[in-house]
Amino acid sequence: MPSPVSTIRNLGPAMEAAFARVDINSAEELRDLGADAAYARLLENGQRPHFIGYYVIVMGLQGRPWNDCKGEEKKALRKRFDALKAAHMDVGLSELEKILDEIGVRR
Repeated sequence: MPSPVSTIRNLGPAMEAAFARVDINSAEELRDLGADAAYARLLENGQRPHFIGYYVIVMGLQGRPWNDCKGEEKKALRKRFDALKAAHMDVGLSELEKILDEIGVRR
């Protein structure tokens, strides 16, 4: 029987609901996809990007506390997050639309 997403460390009901909206319905599915592919799916389906949300997933899949990410590791994760955001969220937008999204006007 599949385990709920919320059985993964750091991930609660809100994250479980967000993943269910993009058809990731179990901890096993999330583990198989990995943090980057799963987060890309969230972005592609309208989830507003949030760096902490991303690294909470990464840390949870490693079985680590969400606030365990620091220093160079956090900088590297920020680069991965920015690349995911650029590849899966801002595609085809004008510079003005990107800025409006950043400040929360459009989405």
